[in-house]
Amino acid sequence: MSEPQRITHLIDGRPWQGTAERTAPVHNPATGEQTGAVDLASADLVGAAVVSAKAAWRQWRDVSLARRSQVLFAFRELLYARREEIAALVTAEHGKVLSDALGEVMRGLEVAEFACGIPHLLKGGFSENASTSVDVHSVRQPLGVVAVISPFNFPAMVPMWFVPLALACGNAVVLKPSEKDPSAALAIAALWKEAGLPDGVLQVVNGDKEAVDALLAHEDIAAVSFVGSTPVARYVYETGTRHGKRVQALGGAKNHMLVLPDADLDLAADAAVNAGFGSAGERCMAISVLVAVEPVADDLVARIAHRMAGLRTGDGTRGCDMGPLVTRAHRDKVASYIEAGTEAGAKLVVDGTQGEFDADGDGFFLGPTLFDDVTPEMPVYTDEIFGPVLSVVRVSSYDEGLALINANPYGNGTAIFTNDGGAARRFQHEVEVGMIGVNVPIPVPVSYFSFGGWKNSLFGDTHAYGEDGVHFFTRPKVVTTRWPDPSHGGLNLGFPTNE
Repeated sequence: MSEPQRITHLIDGRPWQGTAERTAPVHNPATGEQTGAVDLASADLVGAAVVSAKAAWRQWRDVSLARRSQVLFAFRELLYARREEIAALVTAEHGKVLSDALGEVMRGLEVAEFACGIPHLLKGGFSENASTSVDVHSVRQPLGVVAVISPFNFPAMVPMWFVPLALACGNAVVLKPSEKDPSAALAIAALWKEAGLPDGVLQVVNGDKEAVDALLAHEDIAAVSFVGSTPVARYVYETGTRHGKRVQALGGAKNHMLVLPDADLDLAADAAVNAGFGSAGERCMAISVLVAVEPVADDLVARIAHRMAGLRTGDGTRGCDMGPLVTRAHRDKVASYIEAGTEAGAKLVVDGTQGEFDADGDGFFLGPTLFDDVTPEMPVYTDEIFGPVLSVVRVSSYDEGLALINANPYGNGTAIFTNDGGAARRFQHEVEVGMIGVNVPIPVPVSYFSFGGWKNSLFGDTHAYGEDGVHFFTRPKVVTTRWPDPSHGGLNLGFPTNE
């Protein structure tokens, strides 16, 4: 077994040369081997990174939009050229199969492409003669230093949801990736330097709760973008806003897929398997509950189980369909839900704890699992499992299915499968969820729209990327001007009448 590689911070464009007081192990989830040891930042180191970022920001905010666009276009080309290298880092530390990792990189690339249009996106408005000889115009200006705290499940894509737009808008960024799989974020940050971003404008600090708390409390952090579980998202939002920061905190989910009796059941079964077990279910947009409107449940469950039998779980570099979970502890936690579901009375149709895995060593594997006859009080329904466990809930009507979805405390994503346009239109109007798919199981918006849920899936008023992202990373100014005509003058103490 090779010696674990040191993984450290990126400060002022260079790897940090200090000695960490604490480190955390980084594993290859497919083999169980520790491949790295990541330095965990102290509060003092986070503070030093923020101070350095603020100094770099003072120059970056005045860089022309034309120059910023050049950096963005150069970064886009570099990321596209190195996409397979970044995907390999994701697979090595997260475990998802290479094809899924490459898809993650490409979806992140879309946001960088959107940010390349920043000269247009930052255009303000102008009104001539709003009052006699008075003009009014608006501008959007950067916030300063912003923090991005990203999760383990999308170590390349989620930082890309925020960093390109934050930089394009003229901010400096302190990025804290997940300590479980930090290498992809560090590699992407190196591409920004290669693209011409000045040193210090993007800092990467690795860490755990100590680093997060330091970012949330630092007086020079103007805004925080976060993606993670709902309890932590709530904590980030409440703590950050208490310290006067602008916060967007995207939390967890329990996404439902409603299948009506007129749906194409083969299409629905394919979608349920793809959306339920891709990335081993470690997606905030994964389908974890299939709501089957009778009388199609028996047929649909049979079709899903048949497809699951053909899935190959194993090392993500071997062409498997599904990889391991990110850590041994998380694998064990997900496995405990399979036992809990059985004890609660759900029917275990496919047991993911059984079977062979195509991998060497002692990886963190759990096969795809299917429950039928799940009811809303069972833990497999109420909890966000974040693993390859799909639960089927049977309902008697569209109205019952809709009520079930709307009663759920989460509101991230949902989908309806039907050939009835009227039913689909009614569903998208009535369902209380932020992102909706019609015969699309994972309705993640494209980059020029925005990503975000409702209820306990989002804390804050602004969604990620798209125009919402531009608005989050800037603040508006409205300027009213009058240039006096030398031929006019005199005093008038009255309030302007705007005539």
